[in-house]
Amino acid sequence: MSDKFLYALARPLLFSLEPETAHHLTLPALRCAARYSLTDIIAKPARDPRTVMGIEFPNPVGMAAGLDKDGAYIDGLAALGFGFIEVGTVTPRAQPGNPLPRMFRLPAAGAVINRMGFNNGGVDAFVANVQASRFYQEKQGVLGLNIGKNADTPIERAAEDYVHCLEKVYPYASYVTVNISSPNTKNLRQLQGASELDALLSQLKSAQRRLADRHGRYVPVALKIAPDMDQEQVKNVADALLRHKIDGVIGTNTTITRDAVKGMPHGEEAGGLSGKPVFDLSNRVIRGLKAELGDALPIIGVGGIFSGADARAKVDAGASLVQLYTGLIYQGPALVRECAEALRAPAATAAARH
Repeated sequence: MSDKFLYALARPLLFSLEPETAHHLTLPALRCAARYSLTDIIAKPARDPRTVMGIEFPNPVGMAAGLDKDGAYIDGLAALGFGFIEVGTVTPRAQPGNPLPRMFRLPAAGAVINRMGFNNGGVDAFVANVQASRFYQEKQGVLGLNIGKNADTPIERAAEDYVHCLEKVYPYASYVTVNISSPNTKNLRQLQGASELDALLSQLKSAQRRLADRHGRYVPVALKIAPDMDQEQVKNVADALLRHKIDGVIGTNTTITRDAVKGMPHGEEAGGLSGKPVFDLSNRVIRGLKAELGDALPIIGVGGIFSGADARAKVDAGASLVQLYTGLIYQGPALVRECAEALRAPAATAAARH
């Protein structure tokens, strides 16, 4: 039986559960399945390497941050065939996140609304989980570590939280993502403003240089931004990225708009909307970034990828790599392979035929 067929059988059961309950059942089950090689049934994408931010990615399809906030399920996610895995967002201190319920499915829209609020066990526990993973220990692939700020840290002191997390995760990361675009931490998106972003990126770049000297290894830093920006805001962000020599940008996080889900059950819940409704919004931001950045800075495209054609549209808009999250919930593990095949480099495709 194919992995696609098995997921079609499992999905009705998973969708009968409250979303966060399903989440807490699925990830441990996946980790256990990987430990006992039960995930071997999943057909993995063929190798199709891309060099981005100076890193060789085995294929261009990654797992987006947010699914595994504590880095506790890296080995299970690795078994799905991703070209890279991003875990987090992690904060300096443990925090419970927002009150339950805080995650809602909108199947009619192919969407999820979440207001998790960076719930995680803190950066020290996060690092311990990363170190304990076979993926890290055996250097099996590319690992992105996504950092944020604690909810009770004043926005004026946010940079302290980001620098603290950067120092903690730096030795273990292939790259580090700076998340300033979640709508679920009060005032966080304020950091996307021109003066706030300048100050934050300046401190992060200084810390990155210090850490590169200390560890004898340069770890790229990428910035994750929101889809709810006009072109002027995108231009300001692009200018700041170039000015501070940031290594990459991830477009985009979830949206706070609700036009696509108006009148649907849960459509007015507070939080970030992900899935199909964010697809065009993220593509618009990616195109805007590409127009401003050209080839000076790579873009990782995320938001509403439900098919290989969707992944291709992200690359056509200007992305060098893509990431999945909500599409994986709706479509299952076969989506990884489908997207990788759609993005397969011509040379790799020709080689596969011989």
